Amino acid sequence: MSHRARPHHVAALVLVGGLLLGGCGGGLGGAFGGDGGSSVPTAVDDKAAAGEASADGSGEAARGGLGRAVPDAGESKSRVVRPRQIPALGPKTRAAIPRSSRQAVVVTGDAPDSNRATLVLYERDPVEGWRSVSDPWPAHNALKGWTDEHRQGDLRSPIGVFGLTDAGGRLPDPGTRLPYDQGPAFTLGGVGFEGEPLAGSFDHVVAINYNRKAGTTPLDWTRPLGASRGGGIWIHVDHGGPTQGCVSLPMPRMKELLRWLDPSKRPQVVMGDVSSLGL
Repeated sequence: MSHRARPHHVAALVLVGGLLLGGCGGGLGGAFGGDGGSSVPTAVDDKAAAGEASADGSGEAARGGLGRAVPDAGESKSRVVRPRQIPALGPKTRAAIPRSSRQAVVVTGDAPDSNRATLVLYERDPVEGWRSVSDPWPAHNALKGWTDEHRQGDLRSPIGVFGLTDAGGRLPDPGTRLPYDQGPAFTLGGVGFEGEPLAGSFDHVVAINYNRKAGTTPLDWTRPLGASRGGGIWIHVDHGGPTQGCVSLPMPRMKELLRWLDPSKRPQVVMGDVSSLGL
C-alpha cells in the first residue's frame, strides 16, 4: 500500500514562528509534541463497547454462538454471553470508544500524579469483542501525571479517548498505513527533566487527536479549543524521562505501533491514570 508524504510548508512556518513554547520535548515548542494537542474526545453510544448483545434466542442462539442467548442447563431461561471488554475500563470510558473502532491503544498511568504508564494494544472482533494483541509496554507520560482538563504548560497528559489519524517524524516512514510527514522540522535537541538528551525523540511520532485538526501533519498548529488548552500531544520515541504532555515508547515499540495502526479500523488511544479509566 502506498503512503502519502505530507507537504512541509506547515512545518516550515511553525519552525520559523518560534519553537520555545513549552512543547512535549521540553525545548521544541507546543507545535512539536508539545503540551497537549487534538480534538475533544467524542463520547459515542457504543452498545458493543458496553457489552450489549442480542438475546432474541433465535438462529445462532440455539447453537450457542458468542453474543447470543444460550440456554442454561436444566432451565428454560437464557443467559447472555457478552463480548469481551478491555480490562479495567469503566462504563464511561468504554462508552467513549466509537462503535466503529476496532483498534485501541490503552495507556494506563500508575497513579494520577505518576509519569510512568503501561501501554497495551487491543483489537475488537465484532462478535467476540476486544482482545489484547501485545504484551504490556513500558511508557512515560507527563511530568506531573494526568488531568481531565489539560491546559497549556500544566505538565500533565490529557485523560480521554482520542483518534489516531496522522503520523510523521525526522526519519523515513517505517511502514505505517497512516499518512506520514517526514522531514527535518521534527529535529529536537536539548535535555529533559532528568537531564537526559532529547535528540531522536521525534524520529517517529503519532499525533493524538486532542485539540488538533485531524487529517493534517502533526506539525499543524490549529487548536480548535484555543491555544490555552494546549497542543501537540503525541506518542513519540522515549528519551528516558517524563514528557511535557505526550506519551513516549522505546524506539522498537514505536516502530511496531506505527506498523500496526490501520486507519480503516479507526484506531483510538484510551489514556489516563488507572482510577480515571475505571470510571
